[in-house]
Amino acid sequence: MKTGIVIKSVGSRYRVLFSDGSTADCLLRGKMRVRDVQTTNPVAVGDNVIVDPDRDEKTGLITDILDRKNYLLRKASNLSKQSQIIAANLDQLLLMLTIILPETRIEFIDRILATAEAYRIPASLIFNKTDLYGHDETMEMENLISVYSAIGYYCLSLSLTKGTGLEEMKEIMKGKISLISGNSGVGKTTLLNILDPSLKLKTAEISDYHKQGKHITTFPEMHKLPFGGFAIDTPGIRGFGVVDLERNEIYHFFPEIFKTSKHCKYHNCLHLDEPGCAVRKAVELGEINSSRYRSYLSILNDENTKYR
Repeated sequence: MKTGIVIKSVGSRYRVLFSDGSTADCLLRGKMRVRDVQTTNPVAVGDNVIVDPDRDEKTGLITDILDRKNYLLRKASNLSKQSQIIAANLDQLLLMLTIILPETRIEFIDRILATAEAYRIPASLIFNKTDLYGHDETMEMENLISVYSAIGYYCLSLSLTKGTGLEEMKEIMKGKISLISGNSGVGKTTLLNILDPSLKLKTAEISDYHKQGKHITTFPEMHKLPFGGFAIDTPGIRGFGVVDLERNEIYHFFPEIFKTSKHCKYHNCLHLDEPGCAVRKAVELGEINSSRYRSYLSILNDENTKYR
């Protein structure tokens, strides 16, 4: 038996990296079940697993999954009611976003951040393609940085074309397991190619018609970084379904709303139309950003949100 970490997941096949640098392509033992959550993928990239290797040690069976310290969950993209683990055992989430080409929507940002908060995964916002921004786009980016920095999120401006922000990017990724997430076309795979040119990962141009990225990365994969640490590249996400949360706890995962909620008249206040709601008062006074509050309401009232 050998212990390793899952670095690639394609359907029912998994590539496992062992401490000696060797890898094995593995299947899942049929009767094995994951204890903590029902998902479309019982094993995820980042999972630490026990492998029963075949004689050649290049293939094997995954016989057990070690306890996860965390994982990031989303609603499965198909019509099923199941959820999908994007990755497990993360040190941080790096959410790449762009003001234009494509435009990353505020609600999308807040849904991912709320999910990261729920699973205790530190998150940072990486604003890419800054070399393409005119005055209006730069002002919008600076406004968003002001909003999210005030909440406590680390924000970084990045231009992969000019190389600005790249050294800071390496510094925050060094020695950590980082999940790089975001819409298609924001530059996730391009970033990895710059961090490690030997990867030669495939990228594509932005669609001229839709001004959106094309799905090139089709499965999550973990890459070892030459300066230390690992980065997980994920397929681009156009929507993010929030799952496995209690409805009356959603506001806990908006740090500024949770902090202010302690002053509400009722302890079970959902910050909708209850009397004596400190959160709505703070929104009116501009102490809580109105777009963040709208994102909270969107998750709370979304009929597709899967609650426990």
